[in-house]
Amino acid sequence: MAQTEPNLDHDVSWFLLPSYWAKMVVALMSFLCFANSYDGDFVFDDSEAIINNKDLRAETPLGDLWHHDFWGSKLSSNTSHKSYRPLTVLTFRINYLFAGGFYPVGFHVINIILHCTISVLMVDVFSILLGGLQFSNKGRRLNLAPKTSLLAALLFAVHPVHTECVAGIVGRADLLCALFFLLSFLGYCKAFRENKEGHNFSIFWVLVSVILGAIAMLCKEQGITILGLNAVFDALVINKLNVLELIQKLLHKDKSLENAVLLRKGLLFRITLLMSGGASILYIRWRIMGTGPPAFTEVDNPASFADSLFVRAINYNYYYSLNAWLLLCPWWLCFDWSMGCIPLIKSVSDWRIIALAALWFCLIGLICQALCSEDSHKRRILTLGLGFLIIPFLPASNLFFRVGFVIAERVIYLPSIGYCILFTYGFSLLSKQAKKKKILAVAVLGILLVNVMRCALRSSQWRSEEQLFRSALSVCPLNAKVHYNVGKNLADKGNQSAAIKYYREAVRLNPKYVHAMNNLGNILKERNELQEAEELLSLAVRIQPDFAAAWMNLGIVQNSLRRFEEAEQSYWTAIKHRKKYPDCYYNLGRLESEALFLKAIKANPNAASYHGNLAVLYHRWGNLDLAKKHYEVSLKLDPMAPGTKENYNLLRRKLEQLQKKGSA
Repeated sequence: MAQTEPNLDHDVSWFLLPSYWAKMVVALMSFLCFANSYDGDFVFDDSEAIINNKDLRAETPLGDLWHHDFWGSKLSSNTSHKSYRPLTVLTFRINYLFAGGFYPVGFHVINIILHCTISVLMVDVFSILLGGLQFSNKGRRLNLAPKTSLLAALLFAVHPVHTECVAGIVGRADLLCALFFLLSFLGYCKAFRENKEGHNFSIFWVLVSVILGAIAMLCKEQGITILGLNAVFDALVINKLNVLELIQKLLHKDKSLENAVLLRKGLLFRITLLMSGGASILYIRWRIMGTGPPAFTEVDNPASFADSLFVRAINYNYYYSLNAWLLLCPWWLCFDWSMGCIPLIKSVSDWRIIALAALWFCLIGLICQALCSEDSHKRRILTLGLGFLIIPFLPASNLFFRVGFVIAERVIYLPSIGYCILFTYGFSLLSKQAKKKKILAVAVLGILLVNVMRCALRSSQWRSEEQLFRSALSVCPLNAKVHYNVGKNLADKGNQSAAIKYYREAVRLNPKYVHAMNNLGNILKERNELQEAEELLSLAVRIQPDFAAAWMNLGIVQNSLRRFEEAEQSYWTAIKHRKKYPDCYYNLGRLESEALFLKAIKANPNAASYHGNLAVLYHRWGNLDLAKKHYEVSLKLDPMAPGTKENYNLLRRKLEQLQKKGSA
């Protein structure tokens, strides 16, 4: 397939390397960026998607993976997020089986290898997108833009916004999706290997491309968008359609359009194959997933719950501008952007409207150039750049359905391809005008090196939850979930005093944050601050009446306050909302046994065995003061009571140890 277009590399001062060496350099740079994440812990969403996901365990039938969501819940469940990624979960399961348990190193190594592989494939992808598609007489694809394709691949490999996908294990969904996304594109290009005049193509490779697109979607939902991009590529590169000219002919009912359609029968047939395949894949997924939409809350995506269409539209566009900014300047990165991190824009007087104006000013300018430029080479590259920037982002745009996040860095992994195309093309235009091309090349090299350092720093922050959560405090200080996670991490390490501070801040920032109230109430309960604990837990269950854990904890507090009937009612309410709740059944059993012992003692206060057994109960629960009291009463009534003296001595030794530890 002959191409007579200007060479993008001609005016660019950059490294010219053989294809093999170019790929080696890209692989090395992508490895250096994220290598220090290989021995990181399971962090953030890894707990739910991996550690607590029963689908990873050998005892779970493999068939269940096809009926469960990414988190191991049934797709038919009302609480399911409907994230259907069975192939990603299958790779987690293989990781788990080969490692013999939950050892994060193997999981991290696979993620790093995947990113390196994807970055290497990007050399071939960018050579096509920037240089066009041309084959030698022997059917070998030629790289017509070796310098710019290397630059674009390096920009992709070392972009800091990719850290979440690589260093966070759940990011494997995006990595696997991207891998098959690119393979689908390259497979589609193979369909034209024998094409000489734009008429001949291989149906086999078109169908392979559709199958690979389906596999990409089974790794993550964005994968389906490759079929649309393949259609755009076919129209612009294979058939060299001028979109503006086509629109004008349609509007004026130009008779020459009929002849053009006849010449484009191959294009129409291929697009029909792509669209039919895509529709079939979506229908099958819809049947498996069920008709119900995923259940998200206002704190996950506040703009989508706004009553005003104007407020929703303004904020969605503001989110788009922030995503664009993360591609341009990936310095402020955060593991979670929800819960007040980005306050809603409610008025046109909000200065942040400027960001929307800047975004659309740039997009409209690029679209006009992509449609109206007389330079066919510019039209093709800009349209492909915008296509790869926008189309993979559409599933996360809130345009078709509500998503469960405000901003998620992981969803920019594929759209960053479009950014790299546009950046590289801009660099080539500047190089063409610049007198000192080497200075410009040094500046771009400096950007790459800064990105490498930023990737290494961000990867180190993803190594542990403590570093990850604390890194977000400066980026999203208004995010209640950030403070909650910092507090939870501190509480898990036994630092309750510091945890209380962060939990209180989380509740202050989000007065309806029931999980923060529950955890704070738990700590206060352990510190015997029962009144405030009861107030927090009571508020939590009023806000969310089906919050089983809060009901159980409220029951424990009421039990400590000797309000046994209320405690029993709280326990039964918890069990009502969570049928399989062994902890709650245990606490209910404890409550009834304590109540019965106290009732027996009230009827016969001089029975030593009653006091002795109640003391053992308190001893096991950790209520050491009450245990000591009843041991002493029992021994006073019967100094020879069997076992009581030994248990009392054990308790005294424990109390002495605690006293020494406290004084130290």
